Formats: sequence, C-alpha cells, structure tokens
Amino acid sequence: MYKILKKRILAPDICLMEVSAYRVASSAQPGQFVIVRVNQHGERVPLTICDFDPVAGSVTIVTQRVGASSRKILALEEGDAFVDFVGPLGMPSEFVHEKDEVLQNKKYLFIAGGLGTAPVYPQVKYLHTRGVQAEVIIGAKTRELIIMEEEMMQVASRVHICTDDGSYGFKGLVTAKLKELLDNGNHYDQAVAIGPMIMMKFVTLTARDYSLPLIVSLNTLMVDGTGMCGACRVTVGGQTRFACVDGPEFDAYQVDFDEAIRRQSMYKEQEIEADHKCKIGLGNG
Repeated sequence: MYKILKKRILAPDICLMEVSAYRVASSAQPGQFVIVRVNQHGERVPLTICDFDPVAGSVTIVTQRVGASSRKILALEEGDAFVDFVGPLGMPSEFVHEKDEVLQNKKYLFIAGGLGTAPVYPQVKYLHTRGVQAEVIIGAKTRELIIMEEEMMQVASRVHICTDDGSYGFKGLVTAKLKELLDNGNHYDQAVAIGPMIMMKFVTLTARDYSLPLIVSLNTLMVDGTGMCGACRVTVGGQTRFACVDGPEFDAYQVDFDEAIRRQSMYKEQEIEADHKCKIGLGNG
C-alpha cells in the first residue's frame, strides 16, 4: 500500500498528493509517469510525475477530476493509500541525457496549459539545479485555475501567466504570449509544450513560423500505460508510436495532432457513463 502523506487542493477539482513510494522516488526522472489504482477493483490510471524526493521516498502527483476514476482519487485523504503505485514508466525528457555544460549554453521555454503545469514543474526544477535558464508560460481559462505558480517562480528564470478571460496576468491564449515573446526578439534554443491536445497543436503551428524547436508530451492519450491497450497509438513522423512506451514526449513537428485529437475522444461516452455511475454510487470500489 502506498500511503498519501499530504493532500492539497490547488484549484477547483484539482488536487496535489504526496505519496510514499520509495522505489519510484529513487529512480524517477523528469518526463516520466506512474500508474495508480485506488483499490483492487479500480481502473489503472496513468499520471505524470509532478515531483519526487529520493531522500524522503515520496512522489508527488496532481490529479484533475475528469471522470469516474479521477473522482475516486480526489476522494482519498491524507492517511489513505493507493493499492498500486507503479513506475517510473515512459521515457524521461531528452535533456536528462545531456551534460550540464551543454545544457548551460541553452535557453529553454516551457508552455504549460492547465494541468500541464504539473509535469512541466519537475523539468524546470531539474534544469534549475543545473544552472540552466528556463522561462515558463502558464495558461488557464481563469485565475482560479492557475496552479503551482509559486513553486514555478522558485525554479524558473521568469514566469508568464496567461488567462483567457484576463482575470490574471496576460489576457489571451498561451500562443499569443508565445508570439509576443518571439516578436520581441527573445531567443530560445528549445521549447516544450504540455497541456490539452488542442493547445499543443496550436502552439506547434505558432512555433513553426519561427523555426523554434519544440517538444510536446502526449500523456493525455494514455489509458493502460503499458502499450497493451493501444489507446495511445499516434502517428509520429509517419510511423505508429505508443505514447506510453515510446514517449510520452515527441518532436512536435512530427506528430499528427488531428489523429491524436480524434483518438482522445474515442471513449468519451463511456467515461461520461462511468462518471455518472460513480456519482450515484454504482461504481466499483
């Protein structure tokens, strides 16, 4: 059993949990994910790692309620435990394989949309510990949905906040802020975008106009997390790839986003039905 050490509400229907998982914490790297199960009857849920502490043996995850399984996760409290907490899984971010002296000559820009701020954080933190400059754009629909701003400010060289409604920071989409930064002469050697699929598609279209190298994370496609279910199949560079075992990070310009968006909506009706059953107490566990 994997005990929940801390639970914190970050925004409506979004919570952070620090979980005791010594083996996962000792080998986790930025960009990877874990699979959790609330109980023996629960669904396998892949969640990207938000932070990890090898000394304390803890791993931090952030969950947003979008369906039945995430509803059950959010219902857990400090002292409760997951029956399964498996990982780290997936390929780590490419930069973990580069030498520090190489990284220190690069400037990174991260674009985080909504819950995508959580998996962006360990990447920026990793670079910060190696003296690498990384700016971050955080976007959300409104101010109350901005998460982890304070944590990000401690590790990023600069943080740009965007809200669709203008309730906080820059009024507009993250693509508009990206364009503004690039038009103002800011140079970045590498950009990384993590967030809703549609956001990453339009970030890719914007970045292409500036020949900005861009990596995206397709973690939102994952279902089973092992490649066996096939739900996260995506075409990258004309070839079939699985987000959970070959990724979740890929060269943005090689991804067929239209296919990925269609695949993401395949199980929408079933998820709505399962969530309804969970609300009225008919779900498992």
